[in-house]
Amino acid sequence: MPDKLFSHLNPILFLQTFIAQSVEVSAKMVGGKGNDRLNHIEQLGLTASGCFETAYRQELAQDGPLDHGKYADMIVAIKNKIGGNFSRASSEAGMVRVGNTRCPFGEAVMQAPELCKMTSSVFGGIAARNFGYAKVILDKRIAVGDGMCEARIYTDPKKAAAFEGDEYHREQGVIRGRGATVKAQIIRERREGKAWCSVSPSQPEDADKPFVVAKSPAMLNALETIKVVAPTTATVLITGETGVGKEVVARRIHAMSERWNRNFVAVNCGAIPENLVETTLFGHERGAFTGAYEVHHGLFERAEGGSLFLDEIDSLPLAAQARLLRVLQGGEFERVGGKQRLSADVRVIAAAGMRLDKLIAEGEFRMDLYYRINVVPILLPPLRERCEDILPLVDHIIAQLSAKYNKIIIALSETAIARVMQYDWPGNVRELENVLERSFLFSAGPIMSELLLPQTSGATPASDGRPIDLPLKEAKRRAAEQVETLILKEALTRFHGNVSKVAKSLGLTPRAIHQKLYLHSMDPNSYRSQARLKVAPLDKGS
Repeated sequence: MPDKLFSHLNPILFLQTFIAQSVEVSAKMVGGKGNDRLNHIEQLGLTASGCFETAYRQELAQDGPLDHGKYADMIVAIKNKIGGNFSRASSEAGMVRVGNTRCPFGEAVMQAPELCKMTSSVFGGIAARNFGYAKVILDKRIAVGDGMCEARIYTDPKKAAAFEGDEYHREQGVIRGRGATVKAQIIRERREGKAWCSVSPSQPEDADKPFVVAKSPAMLNALETIKVVAPTTATVLITGETGVGKEVVARRIHAMSERWNRNFVAVNCGAIPENLVETTLFGHERGAFTGAYEVHHGLFERAEGGSLFLDEIDSLPLAAQARLLRVLQGGEFERVGGKQRLSADVRVIAAAGMRLDKLIAEGEFRMDLYYRINVVPILLPPLRERCEDILPLVDHIIAQLSAKYNKIIIALSETAIARVMQYDWPGNVRELENVLERSFLFSAGPIMSELLLPQTSGATPASDGRPIDLPLKEAKRRAAEQVETLILKEALTRFHGNVSKVAKSLGLTPRAIHQKLYLHSMDPNSYRSQARLKVAPLDKGS
């Protein structure tokens, strides 16, 4: 039974499941007798009653046996969820009475009054499950023109003996009507229970959703926007620099939507050759062009019922932009070379790294398409502008790496933390992930003391040593690298290029020293050759 089923139960879902089950029963009952059909409708109600009760109890965290008052509240709540208008009426000891002014089946129930058997078995199944016995008497029925329904449910066999009605018993933990054996009932419940107990199409609370680290105000605001927009069908435009996590956000929107159990299809529009953009998105018919030997299903067809993530949408050529706009406006498209219009039940989530307003001004991006995809904008700031997220991201990534490589690293050293916070991360979260993975692999202990940042052309200060016109963070980073270079040079000179001795003196591993030498473009062999040149005259004199 999925969590929160009762919250999402509604008349449409109930009727869809009832119709599907009824069609299956009808196929098996062609030529059958009227009593057989009534028995099958009763069975639908009994099986559904167990699933509805479980869902109701989960939703209200209700355990233990029911008394008559709680039982009445339960059946009223269930029936009203599936389209009734029930309320409690005056009752007496050993009996519950409820009334109703609206049938879930609408006026159609008057053409098929046997459907009332469904109500009887739902009420009787729940009562028998909790009290051991139930008899349901339908005193008034909308189906026969009474204008309302009125039902009495007896749980005391002695009090019920004087009335005609539908009886239900609990035997060996199974609820059955008068005509079914326990064995037959068990078989039916196993066969039919799955359909009723999976009525809800909504995502379980514990379903996997891509994790988004958010401590900074900007990212907290983005998460709040995701929470609001995800359950809707609105088109979303995510903007931000490369590596900020646009696809992660798109996947989270999909995972939190009602489409969560359908396809999420992602494509980088900038990676599609220009002459293949339209066939990639919309597919092509056989013979549409040279080499089109078979029908090709495009991304819109593959994402049917789900979500299509168009990354770098600003890379689409203008012709493809026009076709995409028509799909978004009309919900239909044609394959390349095709004449048949196909529907597109697809939610589009777009992403762009560049400023689209600049491309619009230059005539490289359609303004009407921009307004169509920019229904809900989500801006993801670069990592350097949300420093509050950096260390939580580090902890999250290290935990993932520990699981991936089966190697435990608890945290970063103070020195490594300082370098993480001083670096500008031009590649954003993607670069942070790569640097941490590289550093993780070469870390010897449970504390990652070295952060293997890339060596860049601007990594060292100017020759005069004065970091003029630099931001404080950049100045600190360059000064730290300069100090590290000087320390390595001094240690290599003192130990004549012996990396093992250098590592021991600095409290690091030889592997870490080799990585640092590589980052600073330093060759330990040059220090060994200098040492040999210094001792050469002594060797010659001996």
